[in-house]
Amino acid sequence: MFVKQYDVIVVGGGHSGSEAALAASNLGSNTLLITTNLYNIGQMSCNPAMGGIAKGQMIKEIDALGGYSGIITDKSMIQFRMLNKSKGPAMWSPRAQCDRLKFSKEWRLTLEKKKNLSFFQSTVVDLIIKNYKVIGVKTILGIYIKSKSVILTNGTFLNGIIHIGDKKNSGGRISENSVKGLTEKLKKIGFFSGRMKTGTSPRLDGRSLDFSKMIEQLGDFPIEPFSYLSNLNILKQKKCYITHTNLETHKLLSKEFNRSPIFNGKIKCVGPRYCPSIEEKVYRFYNKENHQIFVEPEGVNTIEVYINGFSTSMPEEVQYKALLTIPGFENAKMVRPGYAIEYDYFPPTQLKNNLETKLIENLFFAGQINGTTGYEEAAAQGLIAGINANLKINEKDPFILKRNEAYIGVLIDDLIYKGTEEPYRMFTSRAEYRILLRQDNADERLTPMGINLGLVSYDRIKKLKNKNKNKKQCFLFFKINKANNLILKENIKICDLLSRPEISIYDIIKLSLIKNFRKKNNIDKKILEQISLSIKYKGYILKEEENVKQMYRLESIRIPNDFDYNKVKSISIEAREKLLNYKPNSIGEASRISGVSPSDISILILFLIKK
Repeated sequence: MFVKQYDVIVVGGGHSGSEAALAASNLGSNTLLITTNLYNIGQMSCNPAMGGIAKGQMIKEIDALGGYSGIITDKSMIQFRMLNKSKGPAMWSPRAQCDRLKFSKEWRLTLEKKKNLSFFQSTVVDLIIKNYKVIGVKTILGIYIKSKSVILTNGTFLNGIIHIGDKKNSGGRISENSVKGLTEKLKKIGFFSGRMKTGTSPRLDGRSLDFSKMIEQLGDFPIEPFSYLSNLNILKQKKCYITHTNLETHKLLSKEFNRSPIFNGKIKCVGPRYCPSIEEKVYRFYNKENHQIFVEPEGVNTIEVYINGFSTSMPEEVQYKALLTIPGFENAKMVRPGYAIEYDYFPPTQLKNNLETKLIENLFFAGQINGTTGYEEAAAQGLIAGINANLKINEKDPFILKRNEAYIGVLIDDLIYKGTEEPYRMFTSRAEYRILLRQDNADERLTPMGINLGLVSYDRIKKLKNKNKNKKQCFLFFKINKANNLILKENIKICDLLSRPEISIYDIIKLSLIKNFRKKNNIDKKILEQISLSIKYKGYILKEEENVKQMYRLESIRIPNDFDYNKVKSISIEAREKLLNYKPNSIGEASRISGVSPSDISILILFLIKK
């Protein structure tokens, strides 16, 4: 028996599912969020932090488009740091330590404010398909729910298995059941799946640690919000701490390698390359005498601390003994052990660039089901899937971000054209136009798109207009006015002065001319900093903009939908197979497919020109 029909059903209430549900409902879709446990919406399953290298940029992008991860992060933030400040501005990445419980609570409160967003606690075990089009879902209790579209954001729950040493339990997260049957149903339809592995670290009782033996890691001031709408007022930031493993730790772990499911063959799938377990680090880097450990508070009103850098699947007693060898941990009390989890994922090459599946119409995948790792990557995909589910059922063109427009565009482009065989994590190095994709200009890049979609509030539009007006005013002032001899003996225009590497904006701010201008026009320091970056890196920015034009030229060479690659005899066999499988719409898309070489692209262009 079918119950009420919805426009969009979102399966899963994690970071991806929450963003997807809000995006779809904010665009006017009657949306249902189905999750196994409504008390665990927006859970931080791993470390209690948001942002970081390239990830912070994505949170700012989500916010600029009208998403909520930035707002929730700001509301639950207990420490802020801007990473990579010693490097160029393209590398600067905001990171926030969050209160785990408050983060989840704020997500729940935000979701419940949406009138056209409903909730149902259950487990989806099957999809209802008619003529290769999804029309609903079936729950574990046999309830059928109709929908015009479905977004799957199952995280690590599909046939999830938790490993702690010799112990192996079914679960999608510790003390939560895995989802069984859905993978098998999808494979019967024609999808192919794989297995991946991730893990988490032990939690300790902070009262049992000796912080005097560790290095304090303080937050940065001033605190910079992730959301362009937030006005943060954090009076006191929580401290994090740094300590290190040692040879004794490594010796103890090495003796027990045979009990690790990673080494004894119980886990056969691949884990995240850039976030290995402590036992993998000790094994791989056997010449290293120590590994860095970050001690992170789980919140304001809890004794628990997260031991970042000590992800493990070793037996509990081995974990505990190894922890006791670390400086400051001599009397540590373990609250929860670390564990590894392996789960099903569906290679994202089975998706279109709007995150809709190629095989089943109106069915979307987002988050770890696509082979990614990280809250930020999941949230970004959820937002895009929610937007596109709404657009698809309303017969509108899909919303697709290009590689030069957002890290989110890089993420999705990489997934659908290159695929992944290990948990995919975003880095600044993945973005070839990263100086255009800075964390400080996400609103300028993406909020106009959010306005066109109908996702952006009036307050956000007003803020962007005011920022653009102030920037224009500052640029003009810097071009016209000259600096006096407080900095240099020569008289020179401020913009020319700023272009010199030895002069910083903080030197310019000291000038009485600038002080008076700021006071009169109410110009924020962040505006001046952003203008300074634009002036200092003008050459690099122009070069990347020229590269973007070249990319657009390739994108403009369209490939017909019925194009027969078998007729192009000179391209490699691998390229032909990949092109037949992916069916790219343009030369630009074809050039980004793994296995298609530049020579294959040249041959393809010549063939298309002749035709």
